[in-house]
Amino acid sequence: MLPATFPPQAEIARLTARALLEIEAVHFNAATPFILASGLPSPTYIDCRKLISYPRIRSMLMDFLTATVLRDAGFESFDIVAGGETAGIPFAALVAERLALPMTYIRKKPKGYGRNARIEGVMAEGDRVLLIEDLTTDGGSKLSFVEAIREVGATCAHTAVIFSYGIFPETVPKLAEHGVQLHQLCTWWDVLAEARSQRSFDPSTLTEVEAFLTAPRAWQEARKPV
Repeated sequence: MLPATFPPQAEIARLTARALLEIEAVHFNAATPFILASGLPSPTYIDCRKLISYPRIRSMLMDFLTATVLRDAGFESFDIVAGGETAGIPFAALVAERLALPMTYIRKKPKGYGRNARIEGVMAEGDRVLLIEDLTTDGGSKLSFVEAIREVGATCAHTAVIFSYGIFPETVPKLAEHGVQLHQLCTWWDVLAEARSQRSFDPSTLTEVEAFLTAPRAWQEARKPV
């Protein structure tokens, strides 16, 4: 079922940030930074996968994601919703249900046996695909999924995420260069603002987080493991 209302984007961002803080999907630790998959340190970490275990919050955010895509991309712009392996799969299924569209998912790489497919489900030449994932950092992983979609002759001009880091200026231009528009619910800046409003973390931690968000590459370079 389609969302009945389309809240302002600023309110969607605030409520999404609040929900992520409420379920403790947001982690800040300036004293002992997290090590990301890149091997670089960060005082922030987010786990959007936790959302699937909270039905009320999950439903609200999927309504927000559907409304955001419809408002920004149009009501009749898609033929299929595709989820990126693995975190994007449940959210793609939920959005597809709201849009009354077929759903597929895309593997990160061919499974190595059988059909050796990357796309599971039915996707045909000319299909207009909405790619769903849980989050994006610099947009790089999205392009691999977009490439797989285009290899079967389908098109993908839009990707939607619950959370975008919002601190790497190359993200939107990188996607745009490949003909893809990014839709998001909130960023680290929205989470930081809500965390300050709720006093979810001590002031010194939030100050250090803001320093990271303002200059993430410099912050990481100064603290990267030896």
